[in-house]
Amino acid sequence: MFRIRTETVFTVIVGGVGLVLIGVAGLWIYVSATAIPIYPTAKDVPSVTGTGSSPKWAGAIDGARQIIGTTLSEQNWPGLSVAVGAGGEIVWAEGFGLADLDKKIKVTPATRFRIGTTSTVLTSAAVGLLIEQGKLRLDDTIQTSVPEFPEKQWPVTLRQLMGHTAGLITDSGDEGPLFGEHCNRPIEALPAFAKSSLRFEPGTDYRYSAYGWILLSAAVEAAGGDPFLIFMRKHVFEPLGMEDTIADSLTDPIPNQSQSYFPRFASDPRYGPDVNRPLDLSCYAGASVFQSTPSDLARFGLAINSGKLLQSATVRLLQATQRLTSGKETGYGLGWDVESVDVAGHATRTVGHDGDILGGTVSSLLTFPDQGIVVAVTSNISYADTFALASKIAQSFTVNR
Repeated sequence: MFRIRTETVFTVIVGGVGLVLIGVAGLWIYVSATAIPIYPTAKDVPSVTGTGSSPKWAGAIDGARQIIGTTLSEQNWPGLSVAVGAGGEIVWAEGFGLADLDKKIKVTPATRFRIGTTSTVLTSAAVGLLIEQGKLRLDDTIQTSVPEFPEKQWPVTLRQLMGHTAGLITDSGDEGPLFGEHCNRPIEALPAFAKSSLRFEPGTDYRYSAYGWILLSAAVEAAGGDPFLIFMRKHVFEPLGMEDTIADSLTDPIPNQSQSYFPRFASDPRYGPDVNRPLDLSCYAGASVFQSTPSDLARFGLAINSGKLLQSATVRLLQATQRLTSGKETGYGLGWDVESVDVAGHATRTVGHDGDILGGTVSSLLTFPDQGIVVAVTSNISYADTFALASKIAQSFTVNR
């Protein structure tokens, strides 16, 4: 009797698994068959060029356009915008594809995109300004600026929060609790994570946490004497002419805002886009709240490279990869991702940040300090590999300079 029951249970389990696999395969076949290319060929991708493209870079721009057109056609991205800075100025800005598929609105260089976690480099600059003014110190505990954050089993410093070595919990991607909340100040987001214990002793491991940058936004607000968003506008955006960089809003209309999309299947844009659900990013503050254009992001990158916003020593401090107590490098600075990419056959240092929304990349800012080049790419669909595209664009501008 026991043997019969065992065989029956086994048969039910195998049959159930088989039905699930058949269902998944059927869904994949259906989605693949019904996925309609937005742009059947690269020539079908519309584009709008900004003013002031430099003739000096005509060859690089032509090469980059071909790469972008092919990418949008093959990867089925709705829209994309790009800007490149070189020699201290924007030398190219262009929008590709559609900002809104239903309304057939083309992407232009003035189209605003959600930049997701690329927001952290902007917030890092704000912390850098306050460090230079002596109002924040990297090795102070976070409670020095934000006493509302409860003490943990180990002390947590600003440096550890900025470098993602503080041991804070990580939000759960597209199911994060703060997407359904509204915050007027960064500190209002603390109940979502403040009571949780640290996952590890600070400095011993690397674990990305958007919550850390919410805490840092609260520290900027406390030390800067202005609400966080006002401080960012007054001390970072306005001095650099970043007129198109603003906070995302679920309620207030934003001019030139692109529609936001999410892949309808398997986190892969090739299967087609769905309109993103309404998102309130206000609680994420300096972790993810900003919308911008590639031109503004390129201006920011150029300003960082030239010392226009921060002293060169501060930039080196923020962009130096952190080390764990074991001596291992994390590959991440204080709000900046430090990587090496292949450019013209050479391993080249790049410092920047990708931006995620709901767990998928939507933007990339890459600065190449040694080459004096900055590349910014934004897309209106999550899970767009903007980093790979930005790297190819940088290659074009390096080879054809």
